[in-house]
Amino acid sequence: MNTATVAAFLAVDLLLIFTPGADWAYAITAGLRDRSVVPAVAGLIAGYAGYTLLAVAGLVVVVASSATVLTALTVAGAGYLVWLGWGVVRAPVAPTAAAASTSDGASASSAWQVALKGAGTSGLNPKALLLYFALFPQFIDSASDWPVAAQTGLLGTLHMTACAVVYLGVGVLARTVLKARPSAARVVTRASGAMMILIGGFLLAEQVREQLGR
Repeated sequence: MNTATVAAFLAVDLLLIFTPGADWAYAITAGLRDRSVVPAVAGLIAGYAGYTLLAVAGLVVVVASSATVLTALTVAGAGYLVWLGWGVVRAPVAPTAAAASTSDGASASSAWQVALKGAGTSGLNPKALLLYFALFPQFIDSASDWPVAAQTGLLGTLHMTACAVVYLGVGVLARTVLKARPSAARVVTRASGAMMILIGGFLLAEQVREQLGR
């Protein structure tokens, strides 16, 4: 792949990544509630790693072309976001309180839970599937010396790297700015949870509208 194609992909990809959504909301919540934002971001990236493997194997096209699979994925992802967001809204935790009340043992245990929730947030997000299905092919050249699988793998790796950098920055910035403001941190945490609920609700409403329109 030539440098111009990679640069063009990164420009579009970063524009999408910098648009706040469910991943942002989860990174902000982790930055305010957890001792470290790393497990949450690692989970988010793990979800995209799964999509990258599917894309490299060519299965993402098969999945994306099935209306039934897309509908099931959308409903599952929307329901998961609503459930996750409701948990955040119901029990917001300020960063200082979370750090003070979490022991080293509990931290090691909960890190896996945080990572798994992150993987669910990105892995069950139907927009991620559409990103790999709709965006990636625009930058893949079947006539290139690089195999299509290698080009797809490179684009997926670049996307995951960009996500890791941006989401780590978002989580750390949220913690740094609001660390000394517990009340403001709770407001932002609740707002992040509400964003998850709204995104999930919108996706569910879209599915209902599509089903009624058929």
